[in-house]
Amino acid sequence: MVLGLLAASCSTAGSPAASGAAPSPAPTAARPAGATNGAVIDPGDGGRYAPVIDPAHFVDGVDNPYLPLEPGSSWVYEGTVDGERQRVEVTVRPERRQIMGIPAVSVRDEVFGADGTPAEVTTDWFAQDRDGNVWYLGEDTREVDHGKVTSTKGSWVAGVDGALPGIVMPATPVAGRAYRQEFYRGEAEDMAQVLRVGATGHVRAGSYDRLVVTREWTPLEPKNIEEKSYAPGVGNVLIVSTAGEHGRVELTRFTPGSG
Repeated sequence: MVLGLLAASCSTAGSPAASGAAPSPAPTAARPAGATNGAVIDPGDGGRYAPVIDPAHFVDGVDNPYLPLEPGSSWVYEGTVDGERQRVEVTVRPERRQIMGIPAVSVRDEVFGADGTPAEVTTDWFAQDRDGNVWYLGEDTREVDHGKVTSTKGSWVAGVDGALPGIVMPATPVAGRAYRQEFYRGEAEDMAQVLRVGATGHVRAGSYDRLVVTREWTPLEPKNIEEKSYAPGVGNVLIVSTAGEHGRVELTRFTPGSG
């Protein structure tokens, strides 16, 4: 298992886009485990998810304080996942990819196993709308074994084969707000909920306050739940599995982009 870092943690395949202004998803309450429909998180759309995407409503770059993606920025994470040590290196690349008419920011995510060799290499694509919401537009993920790609399962691109983009960081995080991070029925249905705003925490990279803490879950893997902590001006600093599989991965070094 690889804990999700900047992007959704249990993604799979690809979505068509509509036109018009992209609205900020309305705050909704998440249902607790054991609710009538068994949902840990309920985005409140009844499964009828249809975000309106207009390329003109997006800005150049991503500067949301809780997920700043300036080219050249890098993060290093270390921890243990299911009893195995793991190191993750994340870098914002200079190149862009046009997705649904939007020049998406490219982020490279490399996971290294205990032996120091790459176990998974992923490129994720993000974009920010005028309201400040950061959208997740897809990923190209490759599992690697001794230098050879063994699987690309989990790869998807918004606008392809019915895959829909979702939000990975709201413009204004509000406790209780739930939202979809991606949507491709039966393949990629990750959701998130803001649990706390203004939290404090300590990881190997340092101590942080004004943290936003989110819960992530998918009905496709209903026993697994993660919590992520985001620091202003830095982004994701901690990922913890709170149910199902076991893992804790924390930020050890952050290097901001050169501008």
